Amino acid sequence: MEQDKTEENKARSSSRPLVLGTGLVAAVAGIAAAVWISNGTSASSCPVRAEAVQSIDEVARGELAALMASTQWRDYSDIAFQDADGNPITLVNFAGKKLLINFWATWCAPCREEMLYLDALEASYGGDDFEVVAISLDMGSEGPAAARLFLDEIGADYLKLFADPSYKLFERLRNDGVTLGLPATVLVDEEGCELAVLQGPAKWDSPDGRRVIETLLEI
Repeated sequence: MEQDKTEENKARSSSRPLVLGTGLVAAVAGIAAAVWISNGTSASSCPVRAEAVQSIDEVARGELAALMASTQWRDYSDIAFQDADGNPITLVNFAGKKLLINFWATWCAPCREEMLYLDALEASYGGDDFEVVAISLDMGSEGPAAARLFLDEIGADYLKLFADPSYKLFERLRNDGVTLGLPATVLVDEEGCELAVLQGPAKWDSPDGRRVIETLLEI
């Protein structure tokens, strides 16, 4: 088994240099299909951070083998969603923090499973320099309440509730080619600039996930 994993990682390394081509990795089996709406807005560009994304790419192995380093340098500092009280916020509210932004919904089975891993990650690393921003995409006026109830039920004590019941934020990311379905995760730097994208769930609280976050914090 270990030999098979070694051969798999070798193949991944040889087939995925830092310049990753035009597409993202296909979503893994079991990812919930997203329901799209229209009128997304494209992101502006950030300065190139080739060394930073290369550092993340080099440690994206095992449970995080599908994490793809950015080659687009998209600026998401202006993405809009709401906090637990329904107040509008953007990533500017998190300026100075590196973020793991996760898009999920209560109707997405892989998302539900991933929440406790993200909660454990926030418990370990959350603070002045880093935060897990899990944005619920449960739609409609009752969407945020459904997300809050689910987080309470599973004992996710460290994740704050964030939501976009309009689904427009996810549509914007879909139009940019960032996300294909749920769950999806974007790592961004202190200024809201995209560094890496993951399609599908991951065990973020695993040694592989922690290695990625620790690398993110070091760059």
